[in-house]
Amino acid sequence: MQSSLLSLPQQHAPQVMQYAPEPPPGASYPSSSVELGDLKRILVRRRFLILATAALLTLAALLYGLFTPALYSSVAEIIVDPQDLQVVTNDVNPSRVPPDGGITMVESQVAVVQSSGVLLRAIAATNLTEDPEFNGQDGLLSRLLGGVPGSGSTETDKTGETDKTGTTLDALRRRLAVKRADKVLVLDVIVTAKSADKAAKLANAIAQAYLADQAAARAKMATDASDSITARLEEQRKRVQRAENAVEAYKSANNMVMAAGNLVSDQELTEINTQLAAAQSRTATLKAQVDQLRRSGGAPDATSEAMRSAVISSLRAQEATLVDQVSQLGTELGPRHPSMMAAQQQLRDTRALIARELGRIGAAAETDYERALANQQALEAKVAGMKSKSLDTDQASVKLRELQRDLEAVRSVYATYLQRAQETREQVNVDSTNARIISDAMPALKKSWPPLLLLVFGAFFGGLGLGTGMALIAEYSSPTVLSSAQMQSAIDAPVVGVLPAKSARRRWWPFGGAAAQAGQKMDAVAGLALRRLFSSSRRPPDWPLVPSILLTSAPEDAAQRGRVARLLANAAAARGSRVLFIDTNAGKGHKEPQPGLLDVLRGEYAFEALSQYVPGSNVAVLGKGRPKAAFSEAQGVYYTQHMLAQASRNFELVIVDGGALADNLNASPLVAMVDEIVLVATLNATPMRDVTAASQAISVMGRLPTGALLVDEAA
Repeated sequence: MQSSLLSLPQQHAPQVMQYAPEPPPGASYPSSSVELGDLKRILVRRRFLILATAALLTLAALLYGLFTPALYSSVAEIIVDPQDLQVVTNDVNPSRVPPDGGITMVESQVAVVQSSGVLLRAIAATNLTEDPEFNGQDGLLSRLLGGVPGSGSTETDKTGETDKTGTTLDALRRRLAVKRADKVLVLDVIVTAKSADKAAKLANAIAQAYLADQAAARAKMATDASDSITARLEEQRKRVQRAENAVEAYKSANNMVMAAGNLVSDQELTEINTQLAAAQSRTATLKAQVDQLRRSGGAPDATSEAMRSAVISSLRAQEATLVDQVSQLGTELGPRHPSMMAAQQQLRDTRALIARELGRIGAAAETDYERALANQQALEAKVAGMKSKSLDTDQASVKLRELQRDLEAVRSVYATYLQRAQETREQVNVDSTNARIISDAMPALKKSWPPLLLLVFGAFFGGLGLGTGMALIAEYSSPTVLSSAQMQSAIDAPVVGVLPAKSARRRWWPFGGAAAQAGQKMDAVAGLALRRLFSSSRRPPDWPLVPSILLTSAPEDAAQRGRVARLLANAAAARGSRVLFIDTNAGKGHKEPQPGLLDVLRGEYAFEALSQYVPGSNVAVLGKGRPKAAFSEAQGVYYTQHMLAQASRNFELVIVDGGALADNLNASPLVAMVDEIVLVATLNATPMRDVTAASQAISVMGRLPTGALLVDEAA
């Protein structure tokens, strides 16, 4: 039935109320960031890309392992002692051990083993340039080009031989690995080839070539040093000869005679000085004796010379005997007895002899003193004369000593050169290298490449990693809604709930008793979302319009939006509220659309005449209506306000499925008048650009989103 609203002229329409709810101010939300749960959603959503990448790499690794020719590796071990063998004194190749125990020196030998000199020795020893595996003639392209005839000239042959050697050297270097374990002095020479015997042969050849190269290098160093020193010997010999001639010419020019390396005049002066010192000592001794005799008054009886004289001692003994005899005879015979008189005469004669002997000793002392004094004076005169002569040669001696020092220095250098030349000449034939092969390479029993199992596992897990990276790149090149925090940051409004997606065994229900099949969890989340939406509402207390919610989304989320809208309606109805459900998408499949919302907004019908309760439910449904004629936005806003005012008499809540607002401009009057505008999105599925487009469409219509509801398909 047509409403009385048709009779109301639009130009006389009442003024529209100016209340338009806004989101609560001052809300702050965390910045958009990717959390661990978000990564899980990304990987689950793009699992087919990850698994396909892993499978492709695994298949490629398997094919490579099955069709690649097998390679074998052999190892030869060389121990290098930093302290060389001390066969002879070796200063050309010093054997001092560095503070780090020789690790640095041994580490440098790794590069020596891989040097071109060592490898060329090994190539020559094994004739490796004729081996197709190493000379570049083993490949398919080389075999195809091998039949092209060459010019045959000698120059071309030489160039080809050089190229073959260079190719062989490069190929051998690629197949060679030299390693040293931590804190050991052992080098592992590892060679890989298609044949186990060939790999062992090459490893042993390189080890032997290294030892030969070291011996040759040391011999060359010794030879070069010996040749260099020998070339200098003749020059050093001439320098010695010139220095000797200069010394002799200077001595001859200055009349300087040398004996035992010293000047003869210096030697004579030294000897005379020694004699003078001895003469002075003797003169002093004799003078002391003479002085003692003179002090004794001419009776040298108590002098040391008299005491040491054998004659005086003999006479003293005779005197003592005669004194005893006279004393005895005087007692027995008397003083006038002839025997007594004879004994006394003998005593007097003995004492006279003692006196004469003492006088002779005193005279001898005087004579010796005078002679010693004369000798001393003669020596002093001679020394004085020689000193004056020595002073004349002092200036000449200074220059002579300088020439002699130069001569000794040149002789020392010449002797050193001569000795070093002999030593280095001997070191040419002595190998002092303290390196040896401790383990010869043996043919390998198992192939070293390709490791099929390792390649397959590595390719599989590498494919997982690569696929994960590609999934993340794909995700961030076209980002989707990953979390509530990201959604809140994008629309600057709270997420009031996250609804689990329905399972495959559930069916869509319109309204009523079938809604119980949706599960208690969905019903609880929907009810909590409704409470959150209206708990922060700033509706005036006397606002005459019924509470209303408009749900919108991106076009791709139409099914989830319709499901969420019906779920909210059922949740409100289940709690005893009478709900008006307006579906702006209904009627698309009908050939003859039924009157609905658009007819109400044009003022052709009253909504009470078009809304119908669903049997067994507190929900009344109003469809989209007939889009046969357009209406102005002001007209639509007026009739929307009128509709919501009339709905407040019979309903406690109006829920509007507003569709995708960017494509549904007819919903703009509803956007202007509803209390809450809720944006619906699917986690890890709805692109962020669609969320931004929907939010911008709401902004263009003069409002901002007041909340968001997310659907989690993984729940």
